[in-house]
Amino acid sequence: MKENSHVFYAPDAVGASVGQQVYLDEEESAHCNKVLRLRPGDGITIIDGAGGMYDAELTLSDRRACAATIREVAADVYRRTYRNHIAIAPTKNIDRFEWFVEKAVEFGIDEITPLLCDHSERKVLKTDRLNKITVSAIKQSGNAIMPRLNELTPFADFVERCAAPCKVIAHCEPQEKHFFTHNVRPGADSCALIGPEGDFSDEEISLALRSGFLPTSLGETRLRTETAGVAVCAFLAAMNNDF
Repeated sequence: MKENSHVFYAPDAVGASVGQQVYLDEEESAHCNKVLRLRPGDGITIIDGAGGMYDAELTLSDRRACAATIREVAADVYRRTYRNHIAIAPTKNIDRFEWFVEKAVEFGIDEITPLLCDHSERKVLKTDRLNKITVSAIKQSGNAIMPRLNELTPFADFVERCAAPCKVIAHCEPQEKHFFTHNVRPGADSCALIGPEGDFSDEEISLALRSGFLPTSLGETRLRTETAGVAVCAFLAAMNNDF
C-alpha cells in the first residue's frame, strides 16, 4: 500500500480482487470529491472494515458517487485471533465519551458496549455520531478492522451473558484487587467493565463478581470514566504488542 495515500472506508470492498471496481458511499464520496477534490486517476487506499486494505485508482469522482479500481490487495492486514471488548457507562458530558470512543478505536479495541448503570447520568445515547467518529478513527489510525459499537445496554443484561474467558470489573470500592495486567492474558478474548462517574452500585459489583468478573485495579489514582476506558485500551494494546 502506498504511504500517505488518502484512506476511505468501503465495507462493500470485502473480498475484492485486482481489477474490481468498488464504490464509496455518499458520505465518503462527498469527502473524496468536495473536501479532498480528488479526481479520476488519483490513487487512494480503501479499507473494508474486515481486515482488508486495498490500493486503488479513482475512476469516478462525484460528490454522491465515487468509484475506484483495485490495483493491489493486502488482505487481513491487522486480523487477530482474539477480541478485546470494553463495556463502559457513557459520561454525562457526551464530548468526553466521544473522545473515549475515538481513542479506543485508535488503540485497536474490537468492541464497545455502552452500559446503562444504576448511577448513570446519561440514560439515552445516539450512536449515529459515534459511528462516524469510529469510521474517522480507523481511517486515521490505519486500522483495517471496524470495531463493533453496540447500543446502550442494561448492566445486568450484559454481565449475565458475557462469555469472555478473561473478564474484569474496575470499581472504586475497597476490595482486594489485582492490577489489570495480572487478570487479563495476552492473546485471549477479554472484556472489561468501566462504570459511570458515580461508580458501579454495590448490587452491580456483586452481580458482576457472581458472573465471573474479577475485581481489577487500574492504578493508585482515581480515574475519570473516559480516562479509565482509554487506560484499559492502552494496557491491552501494550500487552498484545499492538503498537
